[in-house]
Amino acid sequence: MRRSIRNHYLLLSDLLLLSLAAYASFVLRLERLGLQQFWLGYATLTLIALFTIPLSLYVMRGYAHFWHHASTRELILLACAAAIGVLIATSVNLFTAFHSALMPPSVPFIFGLLALTAIATPRMALRILPSYRLHRTPTSRRALVIGAGTTAEMLVRALQRDGSNNTLLVGLVDDDPTTHHMHLHGVPVLGSCQDLPHLIKAHQIDQTIIAIANLPGKRLRELTAIGERAGVQTRIIPGIHELIGGRFTLSQVRDIRLEDLLRREPIQTDLSAVRTLLRGRRVLVTGGGGSIGSEICRQVVSCEPAELIILGHGENSIFEIQAELSNRLAALGSEARPTIQIRTIIADIRARQQIHAILDEHRPEIIFHAAAHKHVPLMELNPAEAVTNNVLGTRNVVEAALAAGVGHFVMISTDKAVNPTSVMGASKRAAELIVHHAAGSSGRAFVAVRFGNVLGSRGSVVLTFKRQIAAGGPVTITHPEMRRYFMTIPEAVQLVLQAATIGSGGEVFTLDMGDPLKILDLAHDMILLSGLEVGRDIDIAVSGLRPGEKLYEELFVAGEEYHRTEHQRIFIAANAANLVPVDLDQQVEGLAQLTQAGDNSTLIAGLRHLVPQFCPPDERWSKTTSA
Repeated sequence: MRRSIRNHYLLLSDLLLLSLAAYASFVLRLERLGLQQFWLGYATLTLIALFTIPLSLYVMRGYAHFWHHASTRELILLACAAAIGVLIATSVNLFTAFHSALMPPSVPFIFGLLALTAIATPRMALRILPSYRLHRTPTSRRALVIGAGTTAEMLVRALQRDGSNNTLLVGLVDDDPTTHHMHLHGVPVLGSCQDLPHLIKAHQIDQTIIAIANLPGKRLRELTAIGERAGVQTRIIPGIHELIGGRFTLSQVRDIRLEDLLRREPIQTDLSAVRTLLRGRRVLVTGGGGSIGSEICRQVVSCEPAELIILGHGENSIFEIQAELSNRLAALGSEARPTIQIRTIIADIRARQQIHAILDEHRPEIIFHAAAHKHVPLMELNPAEAVTNNVLGTRNVVEAALAAGVGHFVMISTDKAVNPTSVMGASKRAAELIVHHAAGSSGRAFVAVRFGNVLGSRGSVVLTFKRQIAAGGPVTITHPEMRRYFMTIPEAVQLVLQAATIGSGGEVFTLDMGDPLKILDLAHDMILLSGLEVGRDIDIAVSGLRPGEKLYEELFVAGEEYHRTEHQRIFIAANAANLVPVDLDQQVEGLAQLTQAGDNSTLIAGLRHLVPQFCPPDERWSKTTSA
């Protein structure tokens, strides 16, 4: 209704301004206000123009546009409409002029230019005035944009389009000196990022908005810290890969998230080969209700398998992911909805006969094995649980997969399996060996993938820090020099899916996760993102290393020869299967018997025999000092 009323006003404006344009074209040509003998030519030109030009605009939908979103395309439309109308009007009048000398021949050409100006001016005013109001709103929050490139240009245009937002755009800053003192859509570039403290104070800035694509986490942390010290909010535009269809709206300006501070660019891989592999296949995911397992299920469904079998031990988490995926498919509509069978199975991978029966019944073609115990201190206290679940459970799934004819098997491992200092890490290394042994004996694509710490996963230090910050602190770290590799859940799952396509059997894959991150820095980042200050609002306390923990993680076992794959951010150790002991089956069976004895020390000794690199922190420390 509002647009209809506005276009009625535009029609009235066209009629009035076209009449004035016709009169002005005669005045400019004759150089006098009186038309005298040319008044009939003026009347004829005006009447024809008032009919043909609005008619042309109507036919070309010139009265059905949101002119506050106008662009070059709409300007071309106006020029075409004016040209058509003027051509018709002047053709008639020129014919009349040759016989009656009612109009000078140059008048139609002058009128064409004036007519275009007459119909374009009010429409361009509708396009420009909202941005003018934006810069004049007295209650707006004053903002500085960091960046003056393509992303910043999208932000400035979006702010100028949306007259309802409450942001007063004061200026931009950019480290490129060639942009200084320039204007972007009328907004000045005031200086470089090092000028931010001065500019924030001088212009009474309330918030800064980072508009630089793929800004490294280290630099993002520096800019966030500047805003924090100045007492202003810092927000960010997501990377181009996060923008739907490359389009940007103001709703996508968001607060800075923890994954933005990883100090490396997010890793994106091409999933076209994954879709080709999974489409129309039967896929099983163990541990499907966990953080990684549930995300694998989401990504697998997007690849349109024939059947997704979600297996897990926790009924609530399995129910939740099944309901989520079912709702997502239902929301697509009958025409776009792929025909995917989603099946849920509650089972314990330690139940050998049950796992064999499940795989024999459903005959999956691809398995992603994510079920595992992962909590390091808890597994130190419960080594039998770590061995029965991570080692024997993996053996059960691998054996059942071989019997069921599974062609692709991807096991999720951990960087803690490399030179492990914990029972959990050693148990995952033993599980890797089982997968490698199966690949060597069967010739099938059974592979392992090693993760770093996954931001936001269950049991992650991130969740612990969030709870501690919410409680008012202190945030506890175990050692100020502890470092870990970090990755996001989407990055982790992309690595898993890629491993299914490029692995031929017996390999270990890992992600190029950049430099390890100090847990102390992570604690600082999380406190900062909460709008608090370390020492003033929240303290950081050192609690000491927990059982099984080490200061740093490694990515490859000694003897593994690794190199980059065709995906430059993914490493492969192709010879990992060569490190499998010849008596693996006997040693794993020995561990199975030791779990029944209830003697933890004997069980750990058996695990150390299978994984010679397993060295608890206290023993590693004693060896180092004695050396």
